[in-house]
Amino acid sequence: MGLLSEGLTQIVIPLSALVGIGFALLQWFLVSKVKVSTAFGNEHNGYKDRLIEEDQEEGIDNHEVSIKCAEIQNAISVGATSFLFTQYRYLGVFMGVFGLIIFLFLGSVKGFSTKTEPCTYNTGNTCKPALANAFFTTVAFLLGALTSVLSGFLGMKIATYANARTTLEARKGVGKAFTTAFRSGAVMGFLLAANGLLVLFVSINLFKLYYGDDWEGLYESITGYGLGGSSMALFGRVGGGIYTKAADVGADLVGKVERNIPEDDPRNPAVIADNVGDNVGDIAGMGSDLFGSYAESSCAALFVASISSFGINHDYVAMSYPLIISSMGIVVCLITTLFATDLLEIKSVSEIEPSLKRQLLISTILMTAGIAAVTFIALPSEFTLFNFGTTKAVKNWHLFSCVSIGLWAGLVIGYITEYYTSNAYSPVQDVADSCRTGAATNVIFGLALGYKSVIIPIFAIAIAIYVSFSLAAMYGIAVAALGMLSTIATGLAIDAYGPISDNAGGIAEMAGMSHEIRERTDALDAAGNTTAAIGKGFAIGSAALVSLALFGAYVSRAGIQSVDVLTPKVFIGLIVGAMLPYWFSAMTMKSVGSAALKMVEEVRRQFNTIPGLMEGTAKPDYATCVKISTDASLREMIPPGALVMLTPLIAGTFFGVETLAGILAGSLVSGVAISASNTGGAWDNAKKYIEAGVSEHAKALGPKGSDAHKAAVIGDTIGDPLKDTSGPSLNILIKLMAVESLVFAPFFAAHGGLIFKWL
Repeated sequence: MGLLSEGLTQIVIPLSALVGIGFALLQWFLVSKVKVSTAFGNEHNGYKDRLIEEDQEEGIDNHEVSIKCAEIQNAISVGATSFLFTQYRYLGVFMGVFGLIIFLFLGSVKGFSTKTEPCTYNTGNTCKPALANAFFTTVAFLLGALTSVLSGFLGMKIATYANARTTLEARKGVGKAFTTAFRSGAVMGFLLAANGLLVLFVSINLFKLYYGDDWEGLYESITGYGLGGSSMALFGRVGGGIYTKAADVGADLVGKVERNIPEDDPRNPAVIADNVGDNVGDIAGMGSDLFGSYAESSCAALFVASISSFGINHDYVAMSYPLIISSMGIVVCLITTLFATDLLEIKSVSEIEPSLKRQLLISTILMTAGIAAVTFIALPSEFTLFNFGTTKAVKNWHLFSCVSIGLWAGLVIGYITEYYTSNAYSPVQDVADSCRTGAATNVIFGLALGYKSVIIPIFAIAIAIYVSFSLAAMYGIAVAALGMLSTIATGLAIDAYGPISDNAGGIAEMAGMSHEIRERTDALDAAGNTTAAIGKGFAIGSAALVSLALFGAYVSRAGIQSVDVLTPKVFIGLIVGAMLPYWFSAMTMKSVGSAALKMVEEVRRQFNTIPGLMEGTAKPDYATCVKISTDASLREMIPPGALVMLTPLIAGTFFGVETLAGILAGSLVSGVAISASNTGGAWDNAKKYIEAGVSEHAKALGPKGSDAHKAAVIGDTIGDPLKDTSGPSLNILIKLMAVESLVFAPFFAAHGGLIFKWL
């Protein structure tokens, strides 16, 4: 036994989750102290909220600027909320239908019998009936889905609450604006990490009331939690990604390239839709995505542990090891956040990116110590782990190594991504330089950069997999994924910071603030592009590890002895699986393209038919553009979602467990080397590099509106769907298919492979 008692574990886990929620609320309170004045004269939010302490800006009445900011913020918030509510109505129907499918499929494994049965792994004992597993898996699925939706929605709420506040703080200096944007990101990060942990912990304890000593059944049904989290993430990511990029591409192509007006100019009809999109795609989608990863890595680790000595000997503390690591992560991230907001003040623009990079480093170093403490307190010094039918003797320091290597691999991925997407380094500067000869060379350079940027991250993932598997079999890989995600609160804070800064810049431009302020928000935004790419790197790296762990759990659960590539059943699965990311990307890219086409036509129509629009005397019709984005994304998110959700069901039912194992392996291998998000991030920052004109080299390429700048804008527009729609959705594809296969494995093992049975 470890040093930690069961009673203490029952207190520590929920306590740290509550601390995380408390810290998030504190940050929210600090952000809310920045007042945004409104034009309505009622007592509580009237003129009292005015930004009185501001120094007057040259020639612009501050009060009017504040009112404008408040109006724009309100428009963005209303747009984002109404889109998400519409999307959630669709998803509510999906949850009901899919929950029913889970119940019917899993219930039918033993013909809906209510009799107890011998356990699958823990032979000699009796376990609860399959019908109970079907019911509880469905409940866990619904809980995971609701938590995922809640994570995304709360993130969107704080982001739309903070964007105008960041803009107004930028008048006092870049440091104040940075702190506001970062704090708001932290609210989302901590709420998500703490909610995910708390709901999982409570679910396990409630399920235990029924399952009692049948831990195998308990943790098998908990895997539904990961499935619920990821299925919502898929629709959130794809729907949000299509929404944001249709608007972005439409606004950029007509506004910047044809009409030569700045980004986020209020005359541009697609500008509100573009800013709403940042919140529903990059914030709500990203939140659900990382929550899905977190839920699945926890579920994979718990499932493998439940069929190892931890579960068989009913060692509750060791069993809760994944949850204790997440608890430690919340505490570590809390300390790390204070470094950015309170301990080290930012004075100039050049300090923004180093400060965000420091966040990653500090959290990784502190977390390594935290993992060591947790491992030696919670785990017995020696134990055995399930390893495909045999058991493997493992020492506790082996698990410390597994979690740590996952954590450090995450840092390597983060730093390499930063090197390839930040305009402070040569790769992006080379891409910017290639714009001199037009858009074609820019595209060629950008693609090359993306392909090159996956080399080191893949080696990092490969080393992490080899080491953790050698030390602790499948459980090692699951906890390595958990290690990479243990600092999720910090990772999400620096990620959500990006879209908030992007929105802040948009609001500054629309409210007609001075050039100086726009420069500050642009600097925040350029750093935000890089951190968004880092966040996607983490999501991809952890997805690779999580999918592999889930794949291992699926192979065990489906009763496959070994996956042999040379058998035709498996090999056909492999090549079909390797094709799936391409099919999926084709669908999402085409969706963005066709929605952007409609958007471009609408924006052109408004510029050509509304008199006085270019002069700024007439207002554009923002609502039509918002409607185009909304309709397109809701309609177009269904086919890619259906592809991912139905593939495992069809493959498992008709072709059997071995072909499905091939499909999972194929999609994992071809979906993991994702160059798309880095290519897109590099193009975006190459454009920002030319626009900012900080160095002599950048000045030679600029200014805005030059031929090189137009070429850069075209590259950026091509990169948009790559980095924000198809790229980040691919990691959900590989995770979701694996977790879905694991949940339905009992059904496939019992009734699957119909075609091969008939042949």
